[in-house]
Formats: sequence, C-alpha cells, structure tokens
Amino acid sequence: MSGTDWQEVTGVIGFFLLVTAVITVTIWQLAATWRAKAVLARENEYRAIADKAVLFQEGAERQLAELVGRLAEIQTRLQSVERILKDVE
Repeated sequence: MSGTDWQEVTGVIGFFLLVTAVITVTIWQLAATWRAKAVLARENEYRAIADKAVLFQEGAERQLAELVGRLAEIQTRLQSVERILKDVE
C-alpha cells in the first residue's frame, strides 16, 4: 500500500470514529433527557400525593375538633343529668 492508500484508510477510520462518537453522545444525551423527564414526573406525582395527604390530614383535624366539641357537650349534659338524679334521690 502506498502513502495515499493509508491516508484514505486512516480517513475512513477517523470518519467512522467521529460518526460513532456523535451517535454515542446523542444516545447518551437522549437517555439523560428521558431519565430527567421520568424523575420530574415522579417528583410531580409525589408532590400531588403529599398535597392530597395534607388535605386529608386537615380534614381529619377538623373532624377531630368537631368531635371534641361534641364530646365536651355530651359531658356537660351528662353532668347535669347526674346532678338532677342526685337531687331527686
């Protein structure tokens, strides 16, 4: 082989290496973008679940406060009934 043949072979090899590198980097970047989108979607789903949990917790706290109020009212009524029964004896 002459010097020109080696230059052509080296040029072809260099070209294929360049194409391979470009394809590899492109695939790598696409995969990184897909992973980032998946992570973002998962975080958004977790945030939505956390928001729902907060809403349910607030609702439970309101219901508990209402039940505590009702229980206090029932205790007051029970004490008055007990006083009336003691007075009747």
